[in-house]
Amino acid sequence: MTPVPDRLVFALPKGRLLSAVTPLLTAAGLDLSCVAAAGRRLLLDLPSGHRVLLVKPADVPTYVDRGVAHVGVAGLDTLLESGVDLYEPLDLGVGRCRMVVAEPKAAPRGLRRGMDLVVATKYPRIARAHYLGRGIHPDLIELSGSVELGAVSGLADQIVDLVESGATLLENGLVEVETVLESSARLVVAPAALKLHPSTIARLVEALSKATEHTLHA
Repeated sequence: MTPVPDRLVFALPKGRLLSAVTPLLTAAGLDLSCVAAAGRRLLLDLPSGHRVLLVKPADVPTYVDRGVAHVGVAGLDTLLESGVDLYEPLDLGVGRCRMVVAEPKAAPRGLRRGMDLVVATKYPRIARAHYLGRGIHPDLIELSGSVELGAVSGLADQIVDLVESGATLLENGLVEVETVLESSARLVVAPAALKLHPSTIARLVEALSKATEHTLHA
């Protein structure tokens, strides 16, 4: 992407998702070399004139929704849990994982309408909607640590959590009951930013789309 005078502010997630999306952003023309050497700095100016905010993954939708950042990268799970209404022009195809319902193999509950069920999760909004769709009003316990322990310890009957391979579930005696959703990283844009920077964002989306397509067929 050719540097442009119309500066964008990017909200990018710290951690594994940033590592996964950096090659795509680089292929789209963003020089992110300063990010690797950022140390503890959380706000960086790129050579192109654009700016990057390095934030906790769960906070990306908030920064974009509030207009502090024009665009961001967040997992679909994060976007749905946040409940904010953002323009989502592109599935970047990286950071793939599944959100599943799991329970102890030794104590299966099954699911039936109207049943009493205690569920531990980091995603109460998504979990509640999932169970309500099955006629179940769950007693939700929100955890911030290892959700698997909620079921292993007897705190909850089932859990709703993200998995990649499912190995951690198996190691803790848990089995998947069903898949709630498939998640991957998405490019998100604030509605107001589309009006303020239409051509710049259009070029960004086009460049990222080409980079993503190339990666998928590499």
